[in-house]
Parts: sequence; C-alpha cells; structure tokens
Amino acid sequence: MKIISSAFENNSKIPAKYTCDGENVNPPLSLIDVPANAKSLVLIVDDPDAPSGTWVHWTIFNINPKVANVEEENIPSGGKEGITSFGKTGYGGPCPPSGVHRYFFKLYTLDIILNLINPDKAALEKAMRSHILDKAELIGLHSRVWDLV
Repeated sequence: MKIISSAFENNSKIPAKYTCDGENVNPPLSLIDVPANAKSLVLIVDDPDAPSGTWVHWTIFNINPKVANVEEENIPSGGKEGITSFGKTGYGGPCPPSGVHRYFFKLYTLDIILNLINPDKAALEKAMRSHILDKAELIGLHSRVWDLV
C-alpha cells in the first residue's frame, strides 16, 4: 500500500498553497494498493517536530476503502474528521514557527468501521490499535524561511 501526492514527492517541500502561507487547503492524495479486505481507512497528518510535541494537523477516519483519491479541499467518501491540535475538526496546514518541519501523512487500513464521535488523535489511535491491516506514509517538508534550508 502507498500514499502519494501529485503536489509533492516524499521527503520534499510541500507547496505553499497547502500551508498557512497559502490557501491552507489539504493537498491531493492518491491511495494505492489498499488491501481488498479493508473495512475502512484512517488518515492522520501530524508534525513530530513541533516545539510543544507532535502537532496534529488533520485526522479522518471511516474513509471508504474504495477511495483512490483525496481531492484538494475535500473530505473523502465516508470520512469523518476528528479533533486536531488546533482544537477543531478540519485540515490545518503546515505553519511551523521556525526551522524545517516534517509533516507525516499516515494512511492506515482497518478491519473495522470505527464508532467514534469527534475523537482526538489519541482516542483514534487507541480505537484502531488492534485493527490495523496495513500502513503507509508520505512525508512533506515545510519551513517558513526556505532560504535557510
């Protein structure tokens, strides 16, 4: 299984459009070779380089496993958003205070559909812990001052 984006390659710069320096919309994502026995998908986007600890930018669960693409500024079919570190649901793009940060777009396939209401990342991870069939990730980079990279 793989997760890729037409907007940026793995371990490369995320275009400003998908950050707080631009339109702050989610980038397009393609979900490839999802296991046929998956009942649902989970997408977690977080930044482990945040000064206060891992910062959660987006969580979506119960995505239909037949979804092949997540379009810009779109919640995929069946998907329900959880609470981010911004204290609300929805995508919050990269916006590091300083330095280069890594943004992990993590895709999980599950053998169940989760029965959750507005979970944060910890509750989501706890609920899916023993139900993960496969995992893939895409890493994007962002810095507010690219000439220092």
